[in-house]
Amino acid sequence: MTQSPTRPAPLTLDKLGPSFGAEVTGLDLSALSDEQVVIRQALVEQKVLFFRGQDLDDAAQVDLGRRLGELTAGHPVATSAEVEHPEIYNIDSADPEFSFSDVWHTDVTFMEKPPLGSILRAVRLPHHGGDTSWVDSQLAYDSLSEPVKVLVDGLSAVHDGNREWGQYLRRREGQGNIWDGKQVTELTPVEHPVVRVHPESGRKGLFVNPGFTSHIVGTSEAESRGILDLLYAHLTKPEHVIRHRWQAGDVGIWDNRSTSHYANRDYSEVRVMRRITLAGDKPIGPSGSPSGR
Repeated sequence: MTQSPTRPAPLTLDKLGPSFGAEVTGLDLSALSDEQVVIRQALVEQKVLFFRGQDLDDAAQVDLGRRLGELTAGHPVATSAEVEHPEIYNIDSADPEFSFSDVWHTDVTFMEKPPLGSILRAVRLPHHGGDTSWVDSQLAYDSLSEPVKVLVDGLSAVHDGNREWGQYLRRREGQGNIWDGKQVTELTPVEHPVVRVHPESGRKGLFVNPGFTSHIVGTSEAESRGILDLLYAHLTKPEHVIRHRWQAGDVGIWDNRSTSHYANRDYSEVRVMRRITLAGDKPIGPSGSPSGR
């Protein structure tokens, strides 16, 4: 008699909010067997997962990422000389090149294929401050009025990394990292749908962010700013937000396809985090088109 394969046990979740975000308890990320399957499932459902008391070094963090998906370079253009692994992006507030992340953003949406998800590990924390907040972009879409949903379903927006990273890339003489199989030599603005259909759940979510979205395609500057301001204000309503206070040993994993986040700059001590990202696909809009139209 053929035995059916055993299924991994469901994760034990301590939910952070009624709609999204959860702390996973009783799981050692350095000793996964089949749990990566349920972690990926929980990530789509909860959007943001936290794991307390983990003992990961750089190599273990990279290994964890490879268990959950295909890894990208640490960043399309930035390098992290402090680490040996090219998959790791070192985020050090004491670094002169430190890129301020105190603006709502979704990681690397200025590339044609933004990351599926990010895995962030706390390395050095200030005694006070340095929390990170996330918004549920699917919940935010669901709570829009029907006329606004109809409007944004047909819109596309341009995402531009030059405002944040253009000067950095020029200092490197146009020699960025390998992303999606080719070297990044320039940051050409890309067009994504304003409403993204999640490739696994099929849910719609707002896919614009103040960090990298420059304008709405086919509108005047005033119209574009009005639409984006409306969406940003709606996205960040308190009922769409969770907030995490980091502790030593914390690891956070989030779905970039359905969230934006904000790292508070409310500390004076050094804060060091290390991030890896999982390769994603080209965002698709409600019409089935990458541009959303």
